[in-house]
Amino acid sequence: MWRIAIKMLMGDRSKYFTLVSSLVVVSFLFLQQGSIFCGLILRTARPVEVVGAPIWVSDPQLRSVDENKPLLDTDLQRVRSVPGVKWAVPLLLQLVSAHLPDGNFQTVRLYGLDNDTFFGRPMMISGNGRLLTQDQAVIIGRAESEKLNNPKPGQVFEMNDNQARVVGIADVPRDFFSYPFVYASYDRALQYAPQQRKQLNYVLAAPADGMPVREVTRSIHEATGLAAYSEEEFRWLTMGYYLKNTGIPVSIGISLLMVFLVGMSIVGQTFYQFALQNERYFGALKAMGTSSMTLTKMILLQALLVGLVGYGVGAGLGGIFGLIAGGQDSKIAFATPWPMVVISFVAVIAICLLSALISIRKVVKLEPAVVFRG
Repeated sequence: MWRIAIKMLMGDRSKYFTLVSSLVVVSFLFLQQGSIFCGLILRTARPVEVVGAPIWVSDPQLRSVDENKPLLDTDLQRVRSVPGVKWAVPLLLQLVSAHLPDGNFQTVRLYGLDNDTFFGRPMMISGNGRLLTQDQAVIIGRAESEKLNNPKPGQVFEMNDNQARVVGIADVPRDFFSYPFVYASYDRALQYAPQQRKQLNYVLAAPADGMPVREVTRSIHEATGLAAYSEEEFRWLTMGYYLKNTGIPVSIGISLLMVFLVGMSIVGQTFYQFALQNERYFGALKAMGTSSMTLTKMILLQALLVGLVGYGVGAGLGGIFGLIAGGQDSKIAFATPWPMVVISFVAVIAICLLSALISIRKVVKLEPAVVFRG
């Protein structure tokens, strides 16, 4: 029976290719849109990832890494005094306006790194990161550096009426807002940032050897009243904020729903036409004693086969698109975590099975006498 089902499916080449091509488009669009959504959300946490700190300490009311809720300078010493903390350093992270030599202005993401350790300094592409000890020295991230006119080591621009001299270019990926990344020593960053009564944004810390990160974050919170997160927790805090407070999930969700409905409409109509065209064969099988359950299994096999072929080709095309157009340096945010692959696969198979129900209903109600008609 399985061979008969496959031969019936392959017998009408035009409908077979219509089914497969429809599912290829559906699976490609579903995977592409879902991957763009994942890529956008993951980029919101990029300012956290590029630092690589095990523990982030912030104001308890902070909702994402992009918010500016300063701490007291004494909070740094309080965190250092907590049992289980191996080390703690300050971090200034603010959005600052840069004045370029051609007269244009550009918002940049300014990192003020610890004066002694420069913890959080990115991997260098050109120049020397140790030159941050020099006066006016800054490092520029490669991504979005074109917005700063692609500066080379030795070139200068201004922030907050203070001159900044580029000493190196770092390998920094793009973030959600596509701001250029600028790194300076903590003391120098205080001069570049707009003056406030409190300017320390974060305290970065690490657990003592053998101490679990979660236990240390809990100790910091209990001892200081500040919020303390592991890197993973802080990433999810930021991503959760953008999931809840932007229109990205709704916009992408509507797109995916439309892809699902259009795909089900096309595949459903094609399956129904397939059932009409082959009703004589199904009627003959019924007349020979084939049960409705067996015929149902045959149709489900056809639906699954079409779904697997269509999804395989569509997912492959989606993967190729991601390799060509995606990447950390690409302007197109594209990321395909394994749950996205599973969700897209389930969606395509669901389209096939729901569409097959139309054919199943037609075949189950079919009278064996149809084989004797004209």
